[in-house]
Amino acid sequence: NCIISSRDEKERFDPSQFQESIVQGLNQTGTDLEAVAKFLDASGAKLDYRRYAETLFDILVAGGMLAPGGTLSDDLTRTEYCLFTASEDLETMQAYAQVFNKLIRRYKYLEKGFEEEIKKLLLFLKGFTESERNKLAMLTGILLANGNISASILSSLFNENLVKEGVSAAFAVKLFKSWINEKDINSVAASLRKVGMDNRLMELFPANKRSCEHFSKYFTDAGLKELSDFARNQQSIGARKELQKELQEQMSRGETLKDIIAYVREEMKKTSISEQTMIGIVWTSVMSSVEWNKKEELVTEQAIKLLKQYSPLLKAFTSQGLSELTLLLKIQEYCYDNIHFMKAFQKIVVLLYKADVLSEEVILKWYTEGHVAKGKSVFLEQMKKFVEWLKNAEEESESEEEEAD
Repeated sequence: NCIISSRDEKERFDPSQFQESIVQGLNQTGTDLEAVAKFLDASGAKLDYRRYAETLFDILVAGGMLAPGGTLSDDLTRTEYCLFTASEDLETMQAYAQVFNKLIRRYKYLEKGFEEEIKKLLLFLKGFTESERNKLAMLTGILLANGNISASILSSLFNENLVKEGVSAAFAVKLFKSWINEKDINSVAASLRKVGMDNRLMELFPANKRSCEHFSKYFTDAGLKELSDFARNQQSIGARKELQKELQEQMSRGETLKDIIAYVREEMKKTSISEQTMIGIVWTSVMSSVEWNKKEELVTEQAIKLLKQYSPLLKAFTSQGLSELTLLLKIQEYCYDNIHFMKAFQKIVVLLYKADVLSEEVILKWYTEGHVAKGKSVFLEQMKKFVEWLKNAEEESESEEEEAD
């Protein structure tokens, strides 16, 4: 009994009959892709697509069944009408994408198998000719744009053998060009983020070339500046988050200000973050380094104490007027976003003025034109008296200077 059933299994799992039917149909429809789509639609009712999905996709792409590594299996049942023999242009690839799109929409259960197939084909890239790779790259870009497959298939390109020989990066250029051509960089970015691929693009290169500079130069030279900018932005967002976490921990551990300042300076050199960006990170870290009191009347006191302690740190990274203004706007936004701090704004600004972190020029500029809309009326009202005092002090010192002249 066992023997018979296993023989039955064997026969039932023999794709040759299926292969012949598909090859015959494709030979008849030829290059007419509308006819190909109709043939595939009709055959699904008669043939076992579910079982032989891989065979079906192999034939549509390469004309016959693929052996491991990407060479065609040595049997005679193959067709000359497939993706790999089609002409290497975007229009033809878009038409092929439609064939796959219609097929998968008609037979939903093929979706998973199709994604597996694309992953497999990417692993076989070294077995294909350059022209075959180009067509596959264009097609994959279009399929990604149409949402037929998920961007997680890109993980195949991180295979060491493909990466080492530069096959992955070259393939990615063609793929992203056709993807961005169908959609735009924002849509591409969203798809990458959805499956956590946005931070893995560096893996297209060998370990010794995994730098933002190399990535940026490679893709910019290839005409994909948008992708370079996206990757650079991703990396700097990642670096800033890490930096802020590290700073916060140093403060919570009670490291000395001298050590914290030295660490931040070092990071600025390493990552070429501007002072304006850095002061924002420093401010957020300081304000996240403590547990805030739940009572509004005690929060101001707590904030003043904390900022007094950290004012030398804020001062170290506000050497330019623009950084001072950035800090002042961060304070405005913080006090607006954290309702308990609404009443603390003026006291914080005055403290930082006295600590020589914020200059009168910057405070006056903020008051007249530099502020943002968040809580503007409340904060301008709070600052009114202090600003008048600053203006008077300025006028007095000017008239004293004139008298001295």
